[in-house]
Amino acid sequence: MQLISKPFVFARHAQSNFNAAKRIGGSTDSHLSELGEQQARNAAKLLNKSWSAVCTSDLARTIQTAKLAVPGHELKQFKGIRERDWGCLEGCPIPDATDYFATPENGEPWDDFYKRSIDTINHILAQYEHPLIIAHSGIYRAIHHSLFGTPKGPRIGNIEPIIVQPKRGQTNCWELIPYRGHLL
Repeated sequence: MQLISKPFVFARHAQSNFNAAKRIGGSTDSHLSELGEQQARNAAKLLNKSWSAVCTSDLARTIQTAKLAVPGHELKQFKGIRERDWGCLEGCPIPDATDYFATPENGEPWDDFYKRSIDTINHILAQYEHPLIIAHSGIYRAIHHSLFGTPKGPRIGNIEPIIVQPKRGQTNCWELIPYRGHLL
């Protein structure tokens, strides 16, 4: 599945209580930790711009992050960019290595998660000129898989925004670069 060839800014939510406890949060509705709330407020200096849309999943940690990082913006919630449901692994300690293609008991298969994630991002990109998408590390892995053929790669930090954009003058070649506060 390919992303629509259009730039956007992506940020993972600020630290949640599950992140702080080093546990798999997945589709569990974990709120931000105190540190996460501060991270989101600090991110406002960088993210509080004039976006065509501020899009989040329907989970509290992304909504809380957006309300603190881009105050006053109307939020558009999309269930399709909700984190993967890790089934019986939700709440368990985060392992050193993750097999993204394995489906945990009662969990969401990677292919289903990947399809709904990319379909939803493409839906957002078709509607908005320069959106900010605040979602989850799994959504970042789906983006990475769409662009580079694998979900594996460096883990995106909490509330570390990146620009996802096609490389100029190159076909089907993308880059992920740190967002420094300029609009696309």
